Amino acid sequence: MIDRVALLRLIRTEGVGPQTYRRLRARFSTPEEALAAIPALARAGGRAKSPFTPSSGEIRREIDRYDKLGATLLFMGEPDYPPLLALLPDAPPMIAVLGDVAILHKPIIAMVGARNASVNGSRIAADIAAELAASGRPIVSGLARGIDAAAHQAALRTGTTIAAIPGGLDVVYPPEHKNLQAEIAERGVLIAEAPPGTAPMARHFPKRNRIIAGLALGVVVIEAALRSGSLITARYALDYGRELFAVPGSPLDARARGTNDLIRQGAHLTESAGDVFLNLPDQPGTLFAGARITPALPGFAEPSPTPESDGSELNLARRDIPRLLSASPVTVDELALHCQFSPSAMVSVLMELELAGRIETLPGNKIGLLLRP
Repeated sequence: MIDRVALLRLIRTEGVGPQTYRRLRARFSTPEEALAAIPALARAGGRAKSPFTPSSGEIRREIDRYDKLGATLLFMGEPDYPPLLALLPDAPPMIAVLGDVAILHKPIIAMVGARNASVNGSRIAADIAAELAASGRPIVSGLARGIDAAAHQAALRTGTTIAAIPGGLDVVYPPEHKNLQAEIAERGVLIAEAPPGTAPMARHFPKRNRIIAGLALGVVVIEAALRSGSLITARYALDYGRELFAVPGSPLDARARGTNDLIRQGAHLTESAGDVFLNLPDQPGTLFAGARITPALPGFAEPSPTPESDGSELNLARRDIPRLLSASPVTVDELALHCQFSPSAMVSVLMELELAGRIETLPGNKIGLLLRP
């Protein structure tokens, strides 16, 4: 049995994002060994001071707060961890859940859209959500105003729903959804990646959106402007190989420009739940059986450093990889195409750079250089 306190200390360590967590778990046999190695790895990445790591006492107090909320903690690699979410390259190492964990293993559909939704948009969202939920497909959304709220409320009338929230489980956002959030916790599922007490900030929303897309077989978008969080979720859905559905709207309505553009790019034109049923996998149970992971953590198989990458190649990679990066994020695959280093050397250097606070990992398996003032 792996010490959950040590695991959560590793997850909460400064500079340890989802991808670096995977790399550390792949390289070291226990979280304690990984924690002990972090100061040296950060120094190799150019950081003078060791990253902050919470004490065991601080983590036990965090776990006590979860216990008082009645939350369940699901760590990557455990059988109850959502199977489709586990397939993401940047899956959360741990999620906190209020509600029935079994719901996370059903064929889930995501629904997202405008906060300033029209009456017709909210009605369409409610109709589609109600029919999908009645068929045994839980609806996941972000508990935001507008389309999200309409989808959650309709799903609760006929089935169940999942709310992925940007802050801590004990933080209500937006404030007017206090009763809805409580009802979802009682009759559905609330999911949070952030620690208890975390107030939502702008940087939390893309992380929340990638959880919404990652949990689902498909994502339905209803009313989304050309620059909106809903389109970020849609992009994640495509990155993760999910089906994408979009409800068309009037070209005179700015809220329809994003969804109309998605259809133009190949999203399924969606007017009813029937269009969603028609384009979902025929046998989602088979897909789920293949996606389910075990504590052995397949997918954590990052290449370990080899003798060849420990010397000159590693030093060259430490010199050259930061030069290839900028503040504009690129995927790890794009970086690999432009450098000639072995996978083990590249993985080692990226881990060192993140722990040193020189790069950040972003949803969608992307990395970007953090520019120092």
